[in-house]
Amino acid sequence: MNWDDIRLFLAVARTGQILAASRRLGINHATVGRRVTALEEALRTRLLVRRTNGCELTAEGEAFFRAAERMEIEMLTAAAGTGQINTEITGTVRLGAPDGFGVFFLSSRLGKLIARHSALKLQLVPVPRSFSLSQREADIAITIERPAQGRLISSKLTDYTLGLYASRAYLDDAGPPQTIEALKDHARIGYVEDLIFSRSLDFTGEIMRHWDARFEISSAIGQTEAVRSGAGIAILHDYVARQYPELVRILPASSIRRSYWTTYHETARHMAGLRTVVAFLKELVDAERGIFVGDTEDEQKAGETAPQSASL
Repeated sequence: MNWDDIRLFLAVARTGQILAASRRLGINHATVGRRVTALEEALRTRLLVRRTNGCELTAEGEAFFRAAERMEIEMLTAAAGTGQINTEITGTVRLGAPDGFGVFFLSSRLGKLIARHSALKLQLVPVPRSFSLSQREADIAITIERPAQGRLISSKLTDYTLGLYASRAYLDDAGPPQTIEALKDHARIGYVEDLIFSRSLDFTGEIMRHWDARFEISSAIGQTEAVRSGAGIAILHDYVARQYPELVRILPASSIRRSYWTTYHETARHMAGLRTVVAFLKELVDAERGIFVGDTEDEQKAGETAPQSASL
């Protein structure tokens, strides 16, 4: 049994496609397919069901995948112990992030990392969904909660807050709500409920029991733009909404707190490029942590003592 064949099998199993694995590894896809076939012949069992739209592990493939990952961990650990891990920052690292954090924070700051490491290729995928690290949809994922299952390594990146926002134009026309109950008389913007991939994203239930938005958008960016247009009131990320002077934080005593976590698969922990990106993310957030949680307590205290008005 050839270790290189096992390594190629792991790449196919994680990406779900021979073509995707070949691109990730920089190897011709026909070679990848041929080497996986050679591995199956050596093991005298079928590991993959190959279809036109991808590959699926057989029961034997699932069992071998788990064993192969253990082998990979042992080899990486042994190599690291003898100093044989390549520490040059090269290769491709794919970073998956929630769309708000990815677009409004990371996209304008990650260029500094590329400037530091000329041989590093970074892929940022900011979309409103979760990522499968075991299937290698991303090498690093920014998650909104710490994963409870799987062989994953997670660390808290930062807490962040969210609050109720409306545009000045909307408040000039509809007037500011004075209480949570009064929100029922206003246009409300929310998420598409059946597309929420984590209950941690169901913010509206923490504000009022029945949000019942008539305008639902499955993207933090889309909700922000809708509020800016004057379409109604929504729960927005404070660090995003503060960037727009036309947005007003209403009922500031109502605040929601969440966290971002960096998460990656334990088999990737020895990758120099991955460790470099993780360290840089922490560096970025540590330098600007105040934008994520800084003004919330002051806003809440102001809301407790001052009446609401469109000029806040």
